[in-house]
Amino acid sequence: MSEQPNPYAQAEVNQALSADDKVDLLRLLVRIRRFEEASLKFYNAGKMGGFLHLYIGQESVAVGSISLCGGDDHIITAYRDHGHALAVGMSMEECMAEMYGKKTGCSKGKGGSMHLFAPDKNYWGGHGIVAGQTPLGLGLAYGLKYKGIKGASLCYLGDGAVNQGAFHESLNLAELWDLPVIYIIENNGYSMGTSQERSSAFKDHLAQRGDAYGIEWDIGKGHDLYEVRAKTKTAIERAHNDGRPTILEFDTYRYQGHSVADANAKKYRTAEEIEHYKQNFDPINVWRNQLIAEGVIDEARYKEIDGEAKTEAKAAVEFAENSPYPDVSELTDDVYYEVDHGTEAGKTGRHFFHN
Repeated sequence: MSEQPNPYAQAEVNQALSADDKVDLLRLLVRIRRFEEASLKFYNAGKMGGFLHLYIGQESVAVGSISLCGGDDHIITAYRDHGHALAVGMSMEECMAEMYGKKTGCSKGKGGSMHLFAPDKNYWGGHGIVAGQTPLGLGLAYGLKYKGIKGASLCYLGDGAVNQGAFHESLNLAELWDLPVIYIIENNGYSMGTSQERSSAFKDHLAQRGDAYGIEWDIGKGHDLYEVRAKTKTAIERAHNDGRPTILEFDTYRYQGHSVADANAKKYRTAEEIEHYKQNFDPINVWRNQLIAEGVIDEARYKEIDGEAKTEAKAAVEFAENSPYPDVSELTDDVYYEVDHGTEAGKTGRHFFHN
């Protein structure tokens, strides 16, 4: 990698970071990585059901962008959602327990890996349908505008989702109605296993499709926390101050397959390509080296942070292992708010049929 100074380090939003803030960002990157590694280990051991889509290699996108969110900003993403969940402040325990299908999980064991939710943290989940979260992210932005709240909806999607009709319909309405939504494309280059060049028609960048709708767009390097924060800050200010949408595209890379079930993960890209990214663009190594160069930490401090994250991940697994499964009697709970809370609509069924 180039040893040139990082120009985005001078951005106002990054100059405002204290040494402790920078260490906290490193700690979060490492915690996500160790959580994911533990998840893979115990998924392979048969401890979890369903699918498992790992975020390893992409951590800086969620950490950098979500670090700028305030109390009226909302986050929604697809099924590769563990990193975003931890970035909004969810605990490893509640996330791991959910993946185990346990009652102590954030979705009471009914969502699993792809459906981590934390409404109290403005985190509206992981969603299993490709691009299915994009109109929902638009709806969050509509809600902000309708209520006159100065906020933004950060909606994450992969490069494979940009070709889905729901995304384009969302872009159309975002521009027509001037909605404060930020679509963040985490472009790892391979969608579900087909290279971007073979699957998507584009001129220079996927985000450039915003031109067709009159939506501002930008691109950035997803492994660089400083750049992610600088580009996201501009988009959030546009949403807050002008109520306008943005498309951000961050180039990134996933080390594992599309999911653990991706049998061809080592066939559509070379081992050399994966190793090249790990050696030169690993988000944790890039940020760690940046902080060492700035004199914020040394290698011993990094090892301490890493050790703490491994211990926390191990404890989360133990918590999940020892937690109970939901009872069969709870199967229909948490489907309809009105029913759960015994409101008049819930008693009459009017919220189903409007009569």
